[in-house]
Amino acid sequence: MPVPGGSPVKRSTLRQQIADALCDEVLAGRLPAGKQFTVKEMAEQYGVSATPVREALIDLCSQGLLDVEEHRGFRVHEFTHDDFRAMVEARSLIVEGIFRRSAAERVSGFPAQALAAVRRRAEEAERAARSGDLDILIGYDLRFWRELTGLVGNPYISDFLQRVRVQSWVFVVPYLRRMDDLAGVLWADHGRLTDAVTRADADEAERIIAEYNAHSLTLVSRLANGEDDAPRPAPDGGPGGADNPRAEAGS
Repeated sequence: MPVPGGSPVKRSTLRQQIADALCDEVLAGRLPAGKQFTVKEMAEQYGVSATPVREALIDLCSQGLLDVEEHRGFRVHEFTHDDFRAMVEARSLIVEGIFRRSAAERVSGFPAQALAAVRRRAEEAERAARSGDLDILIGYDLRFWRELTGLVGNPYISDFLQRVRVQSWVFVVPYLRRMDDLAGVLWADHGRLTDAVTRADADEAERIIAEYNAHSLTLVSRLANGEDDAPRPAPDGGPGGADNPRAEAGS
Protein backbone atom coordinates (compact mmCIF):
# COMPACT_ATOMS: atom_id res chain seq x y z
CA MET A 1 0.00 0.00 0.00
CA PRO A 2 1.61 3.32 -1.04
CA VAL A 3 2.31 6.09 1.39
CA PRO A 4 -0.33 8.85 0.99
CA GLY A 5 1.13 11.55 -1.22
CA GLY A 6 3.98 9.31 -2.31
CA SER A 7 6.62 10.86 -0.05
CA PRO A 8 7.91 10.31 3.51
CA VAL A 9 6.14 12.09 6.33
CA LYS A 10 7.90 15.18 7.65
CA ARG A 11 9.11 14.97 11.22
CA SER A 12 7.23 17.98 12.60
CA THR A 13 4.21 16.83 14.65
CA LEU A 14 5.04 13.35 13.42
CA ARG A 15 2.61 11.51 15.66
CA GLN A 16 -0.35 13.61 14.48
CA GLN A 17 0.69 13.45 10.83
CA ILE A 18 0.86 9.67 10.93
CA ALA A 19 -2.47 9.46 12.75
CA ASP A 20 -4.10 11.77 10.19
CA ALA A 21 -2.61 9.83 7.27
CA LEU A 22 -3.78 6.49 8.65
CA CYS A 23 -7.23 7.91 9.42
CA ASP A 24 -7.47 9.03 5.80
CA GLU A 25 -6.50 5.54 4.67
CA VAL A 26 -9.22 3.99 6.83
CA LEU A 27 -11.81 6.54 5.68
CA ALA A 28 -11.01 5.92 2.02
CA GLY A 29 -11.22 2.16 2.50
CA ARG A 30 -7.60 1.59 1.54
CA LEU A 31 -7.17 0.13 5.03
CA PRO A 32 -10.33 -1.97 5.04
CA ALA A 33 -12.20 -3.30 8.05
CA GLY A 34 -10.44 -6.31 9.52
CA LYS A 35 -7.07 -5.45 8.01
CA GLN A 36 -4.19 -6.48 10.30
CA PHE A 37 -0.79 -4.81 10.49
CA THR A 38 2.08 -4.25 12.87
CA VAL A 39 3.91 -1.18 14.13
CA LYS A 40 6.99 -2.33 12.25
CA GLU A 41 5.11 -2.55 8.95
CA MET A 42 3.72 0.96 9.32
CA ALA A 43 7.04 2.38 10.45
CA GLU A 44 8.71 0.95 7.35
CA GLN A 45 5.93 2.23 5.13
CA TYR A 46 6.22 5.79 6.43
CA GLY A 47 9.98 5.73 6.80
CA VAL A 48 10.01 6.66 10.48
CA SER A 49 10.84 5.06 13.82
CA ALA A 50 8.43 2.82 15.67
CA THR A 51 7.68 5.21 18.56
CA PRO A 52 5.58 7.86 16.75
CA VAL A 53 3.82 5.15 14.77
CA ARG A 54 2.86 3.27 17.93
CA GLU A 55 1.62 6.50 19.51
CA ALA A 56 -0.42 7.33 16.41
CA LEU A 57 -1.97 3.87 16.35
CA ILE A 58 -2.92 4.12 20.00
CA ASP A 59 -4.57 7.47 19.23
CA LEU A 60 -6.66 5.82 16.52
CA CYS A 61 -7.59 3.04 18.94
CA SER A 62 -8.93 5.69 21.32
CA GLN A 63 -11.05 7.02 18.43
CA GLY A 64 -12.56 3.59 17.88
CA LEU A 65 -10.98 3.07 14.45
CA LEU A 66 -8.44 0.39 15.39
CA ASP A 67 -8.32 -2.55 17.79
CA VAL A 68 -5.22 -3.82 19.58
CA GLU A 69 -4.55 -7.51 19.02
CA GLU A 70 -2.26 -8.96 21.65
CA HIS A 71 1.00 -10.25 20.17
CA ARG A 72 -0.33 -9.59 16.65
CA GLY A 73 -0.37 -5.80 16.29
CA PHE A 74 -3.46 -3.86 15.25
CA ARG A 75 -6.62 -4.47 13.26
CA VAL A 76 -8.98 -1.99 11.61
CA HIS A 77 -12.20 -2.07 13.62
CA GLU A 78 -15.20 -3.73 12.00
CA PHE A 79 -18.38 -1.76 12.61
CA THR A 80 -21.76 -3.49 12.32
CA HIS A 81 -25.19 -2.32 11.14
CA ASP A 82 -26.23 -2.06 14.77
CA ASP A 83 -23.21 0.15 15.38
CA PHE A 84 -24.22 2.38 12.49
CA ARG A 85 -27.77 2.76 13.75
CA ALA A 86 -26.38 3.65 17.18
CA MET A 87 -24.07 6.23 15.56
CA VAL A 88 -27.01 7.80 13.73
CA GLU A 89 -29.04 7.93 16.93
CA ALA A 90 -26.15 9.45 18.91
CA ARG A 91 -25.33 12.16 16.40
CA SER A 92 -29.04 12.97 16.00
CA LEU A 93 -29.62 13.43 19.72
CA ILE A 94 -26.62 15.73 20.03
CA VAL A 95 -27.21 17.78 16.89
CA GLU A 96 -30.94 18.20 17.43
CA GLY A 97 -30.25 19.17 21.04
CA ILE A 98 -27.82 21.83 19.87
CA PHE A 99 -30.30 23.30 17.41
CA ARG A 100 -33.21 23.16 19.82
CA ARG A 101 -31.36 24.77 22.70
CA SER A 102 -29.10 27.19 20.89
CA ALA A 103 -30.63 28.30 17.61
CA ALA A 104 -33.03 30.95 18.87
CA GLU A 105 -30.79 32.41 21.56
CA ARG A 106 -27.34 32.06 20.02
CA VAL A 107 -27.71 32.68 16.29
CA SER A 108 -27.46 36.44 16.66
CA GLY A 109 -24.13 35.91 18.38
CA PHE A 110 -22.63 33.74 15.65
CA PRO A 111 -19.87 35.69 13.89
CA ALA A 112 -20.72 36.51 10.28
CA GLN A 113 -17.31 35.24 9.23
CA ALA A 114 -17.94 31.87 10.88
CA LEU A 115 -21.36 31.53 9.24
CA ALA A 116 -19.83 32.42 5.87
CA ALA A 117 -17.21 29.71 6.35
CA VAL A 118 -19.91 27.15 7.16
CA ARG A 119 -21.81 28.15 4.04
CA ARG A 120 -18.70 27.74 1.90
CA ARG A 121 -18.19 24.25 3.30
CA ALA A 122 -21.85 23.49 2.62
CA GLU A 123 -21.51 24.54 -1.01
CA GLU A 124 -18.34 22.50 -1.45
CA ALA A 125 -19.91 19.42 0.11
CA GLU A 126 -23.05 19.75 -1.99
CA ARG A 127 -21.08 19.99 -5.23
CA ALA A 128 -19.12 16.86 -4.36
CA ALA A 129 -22.25 14.98 -3.30
CA ARG A 130 -24.22 15.84 -6.43
CA SER A 131 -21.35 14.85 -8.69
CA GLY A 132 -20.85 11.61 -6.78
CA ASP A 133 -17.23 12.40 -5.88
CA LEU A 134 -17.03 10.37 -2.70
CA ASP A 135 -13.39 11.02 -1.78
CA ILE A 136 -13.82 14.78 -2.05
CA LEU A 137 -17.17 14.70 -0.27
CA ILE A 138 -15.84 12.94 2.82
CA GLY A 139 -13.34 15.69 3.56
CA TYR A 140 -15.75 18.55 2.90
CA ASP A 141 -18.58 16.87 4.80
CA LEU A 142 -16.44 16.35 7.90
CA ARG A 143 -15.26 19.96 7.78
CA PHE A 144 -18.82 21.21 7.32
CA TRP A 145 -20.14 19.42 10.39
CA ARG A 146 -17.13 20.37 12.49
CA GLU A 147 -17.50 24.05 11.62
CA LEU A 148 -21.29 23.96 11.99
CA THR A 149 -21.18 22.44 15.47
CA GLY A 150 -18.23 24.69 16.29
CA LEU A 151 -20.62 27.64 16.16
CA VAL A 152 -21.89 26.74 19.63
CA GLY A 153 -18.40 27.12 21.07
CA ASN A 154 -18.23 23.79 22.90
CA PRO A 155 -15.17 21.79 21.79
CA TYR A 156 -16.34 18.66 23.62
CA ILE A 157 -19.47 18.53 21.47
CA SER A 158 -17.51 19.21 18.28
CA ASP A 159 -14.92 16.53 19.08
CA PHE A 160 -17.57 13.93 19.95
CA LEU A 161 -19.54 14.54 16.77
CA GLN A 162 -16.38 14.48 14.68
CA ARG A 163 -15.51 11.08 16.10
CA VAL A 164 -18.98 9.67 15.42
CA ARG A 165 -19.11 11.10 11.92
CA VAL A 166 -15.71 9.64 11.06
CA GLN A 167 -16.88 6.25 12.30
CA SER A 168 -20.08 6.58 10.27
CA TRP A 169 -18.13 7.25 7.09
CA VAL A 170 -15.80 4.33 7.80
CA PHE A 171 -18.80 2.00 7.94
CA VAL A 172 -20.64 3.45 4.93
CA VAL A 173 -17.80 3.91 2.43
CA PRO A 174 -17.33 0.21 1.49
CA TYR A 175 -21.03 -0.02 0.60
CA LEU A 176 -20.97 3.18 -1.45
CA ARG A 177 -17.96 1.96 -3.42
CA ARG A 178 -20.07 -0.91 -4.71
CA MET A 179 -21.98 1.57 -6.87
CA ASP A 180 -20.59 2.60 -10.24
CA ASP A 181 -22.24 6.02 -10.17
CA LEU A 182 -22.99 7.94 -6.98
CA ALA A 183 -24.19 11.12 -8.69
CA GLY A 184 -27.56 12.06 -7.20
CA VAL A 185 -27.37 9.31 -4.58
CA LEU A 186 -25.55 11.07 -1.76
CA TRP A 187 -27.21 13.46 0.69
CA ALA A 188 -26.66 17.05 -0.45
CA ASP A 189 -28.74 19.31 1.80
CA HIS A 190 -25.89 20.98 3.65
CA GLY A 191 -27.08 24.34 2.36
CA ARG A 192 -30.68 23.85 3.52
CA LEU A 193 -29.42 22.93 6.96
CA THR A 194 -27.17 25.99 7.06
CA ASP A 195 -30.12 28.19 6.07
CA ALA A 196 -32.23 26.71 8.89
CA VAL A 197 -29.49 27.33 11.44
CA THR A 198 -28.99 30.88 10.19
CA ARG A 199 -32.74 31.54 10.54
CA ALA A 200 -32.71 29.94 14.01
CA ASP A 201 -35.38 27.52 12.72
CA ALA A 202 -34.85 24.53 15.00
CA ASP A 203 -37.95 22.69 13.71
CA GLU A 204 -36.72 22.84 10.12
CA ALA A 205 -33.21 21.81 11.15
CA GLU A 206 -34.58 18.77 12.98
CA ARG A 207 -36.71 17.83 9.98
CA ILE A 208 -33.71 18.01 7.65
CA ILE A 209 -31.62 15.88 10.02
CA ALA A 210 -34.43 13.29 10.24
CA GLU A 211 -34.63 13.15 6.43
CA TYR A 212 -30.87 12.81 6.19
CA ASN A 213 -30.76 9.96 8.69
CA ALA A 214 -33.65 8.14 7.00
CA HIS A 215 -31.95 8.39 3.64
CA SER A 216 -28.62 7.16 5.03
CA LEU A 217 -30.16 4.18 6.80
CA THR A 218 -32.26 3.17 3.81
CA LEU A 219 -29.36 3.55 1.38
CA VAL A 220 -27.00 1.40 3.45
CA SER A 221 -29.68 -1.22 4.08
CA ARG A 222 -30.43 -1.62 0.38
CA LEU A 223 -26.79 -1.74 -0.63
CA ALA A 224 -26.07 -4.31 2.09
CA ASN A 225 -28.90 -6.43 0.68
CA GLY A 226 -27.42 -6.21 -2.81
CA GLU A 227 -30.14 -3.94 -4.18
CA ASP A 228 -29.04 -1.68 -7.01
CA ASP A 229 -31.97 0.74 -6.82
CA ALA A 230 -30.43 2.87 -4.10
CA PRO A 231 -32.73 5.66 -2.88
CA ARG A 232 -31.98 9.13 -4.20
CA PRO A 233 -32.80 12.29 -2.26
CA ALA A 234 -36.04 13.90 -3.43
CA PRO A 235 -35.77 17.25 -5.27
CA ASP A 236 -37.04 19.12 -2.20
CA GLY A 237 -34.41 17.51 0.00
CA GLY A 238 -36.74 14.80 1.32
CA PRO A 239 -35.67 11.22 1.91
CA GLY A 240 -36.60 9.99 -1.56
CA GLY A 241 -37.12 6.27 -1.82
CA ALA A 242 -37.47 5.44 1.87
CA ASP A 243 -40.58 3.36 2.49
CA ASN A 244 -41.02 4.66 6.01
CA PRO A 245 -38.22 7.18 6.51
CA ARG A 246 -39.03 8.56 9.89
CA ALA A 247 -39.55 5.12 11.36
CA GLU A 248 -36.12 4.11 10.11
CA ALA A 249 -34.61 7.30 11.46
CA GLY A 250 -36.06 6.50 14.86
CA SER A 251 -37.90 9.82 15.01
